[in-house]
Amino acid sequence: MATLLPEQSPLGKASAYADRYDASLLFPIARATKREEIGLHANAPSPFFGADMWTAFELSWLNLRGKPQVALAHFTIPCESPNIIESKSFKLYLNSFNNSQFPDAEAVLAHLRADVNAAVWRGVTVQSSVGVRLIGPELFDREPIYELDGLNLDRLDIECNRYTPAPDLLKTVDDQGSAQGPVSEVLVSNLLKSNCLVTGQPDWGSVQISYTGAAIDQEGLLQYLVSFRNHNEFHEQCVERIFMDVWTRCKPLKLTVYARYTRRGGLDINPFRTSHPQALPGNTRMARQ
Repeated sequence: MATLLPEQSPLGKASAYADRYDASLLFPIARATKREEIGLHANAPSPFFGADMWTAFELSWLNLRGKPQVALAHFTIPCESPNIIESKSFKLYLNSFNNSQFPDAEAVLAHLRADVNAAVWRGVTVQSSVGVRLIGPELFDREPIYELDGLNLDRLDIECNRYTPAPDLLKTVDDQGSAQGPVSEVLVSNLLKSNCLVTGQPDWGSVQISYTGAAIDQEGLLQYLVSFRNHNEFHEQCVERIFMDVWTRCKPLKLTVYARYTRRGGLDINPFRTSHPQALPGNTRMARQ
């Protein structure tokens, strides 16, 4: 099956909103092209596990009497799937539920799971199912706001003058002649910004980097994260680039990179990549989301 390109997606184009359920609106984009750029070749083992966690805040459908129903939806898309879903197409797809009747929320959930699975695994056998969870209005007040744990890099008074990814800024304390044993740290920043690969619209995010290994120079790490400011790439691709740059430059024994991006069009995307098997974090929104 031919690879779909980002420029073929609905992004940056006038789009008619479908008023009836339409699974064909989902637009998958292959992960492989961007992974090749960062040294992840198709037949080589990946250094990370993880998933892309999405939250849909604008999901609605009609019950069999025509009365609107609303819910929040959490999606967990395994990072080993060959495709991501372009976010505007996801929005158009979700909006196609608005005037369609379903017997209950379970029927909606079944369609969501089947359709997203088909899109992200298009062209290959499904290896692990997409996770989908619906939260009804009776549970909305249980949805917490939670900031990322860790030492805040933004406290550092640094000079920034590079605004496209500059992995040469990454170094360990050992590189500077002050050798010490492995450390375990969790570092966070709210200064992550990149741009949409197709439209150039800004994407705002927060990032948490957890690692064990030689101590990473914190000023250089923050300057590196800021260097994404004018970079055009999808959320998932930025997080994988950050992971690979830290992995290859600083050579930690263990590494986890987790980013939470602010929502656009009622959707947020929160990629999580880790070098070692562990439970996914809870898909809990931050104040900016």
